[in-house]
Order: sequence, then structure tokens, then C-alpha cells
Amino acid sequence: MTEFPDDVVLRRARPGDENGILACIQALADYEKEPDAVDNTVEMLTATLFGDDPKAFAFVVDGGDGDIRAIAIWFLTYSTWTGKHGIWLEDLYVHEEYRSLGYGVALLSALAEECVRRGYPRLEWTVLDWNEPAIGFYRALGAEAMEEWTTRRVTGEALQALAQRG
Repeated sequence: MTEFPDDVVLRRARPGDENGILACIQALADYEKEPDAVDNTVEMLTATLFGDDPKAFAFVVDGGDGDIRAIAIWFLTYSTWTGKHGIWLEDLYVHEEYRSLGYGVALLSALAEECVRRGYPRLEWTVLDWNEPAIGFYRALGAEAMEEWTTRRVTGEALQALAQRG
């Protein structure tokens, strides 16, 4: 994977990274004005990323000695139209003090490389409409907005009610 000066390296997440990954997740929630929204735990991350049948994956930028400076957490999607998988980027986060060092570009490049290597035609994610720095960053990399599509989500009581309709 990509290497940076002074022993900083981009690599696949591995057991032992959970605390650093969770710190990035919490920092992202704080940035997105949802500081109390994170229910995830180190144990949950261990099971999700490193259990017997992982359903999510992560790349990290490691500053050495487990200093996780940035993360990209992703999972597979499937398009019935193309008949192929793709990658959904759930979270991309670079700690503020490490921004503008190329970590975000390197993480997205690693995900694009993963798509190409596996023959996946899509790398997708969402961005909050008020996050102009991220929107500009993504636009500069060639990411296009999917103007016709809006994300929908069912959670909480609505999810319970929908489940009971069957």
C-alpha cells in the first residue's frame, strides 16, 4: 500500500487498531454535529472487522505504534443492473491535525485500487450537503453527485413498525 515519510503507512486494518478506529469514528461524529450518536464499541469493531465472517473492512493510515491518523471503513454493495459488486465507503476520516498531508487521497486511491483489482465498477459514498470542504475535495478527485438519487433510511420505531407489517 501507499507509504509516507517518517514511517507513516497506509494499510489494511488489523486486530489492535480498534481503539484508534473508534477514536476516528467518534471524531467524525463530533465533526458531523452528532457527538452522542456513536454506540459502537471496541468489541463490536473487533467482531465486525476481524470476526469469522467480516462484513465490513477498513484501511488505516498508521503513524506508527498504533497511532491511527485516518480511516476508510467500507463494505460491498451489489448492482442488479451491472451484475457486479461495488464498494460503499461508509466513513472516511482524517484527524484534523493530519489533513492536507495526502492521507484522504491515499485512502480513496486504495479503495479505487481495490475496486479495479476486484473488477468492481463502482466506488460510492454520501457526503453531508453542508460539508463544503469535503464536497470540494471529492469534486477535485472526479466524484460526481448523484442528483436524482436521495438516501432513505428506516430506523427505530419506524423500523419496528415496518417489520411487524409482514
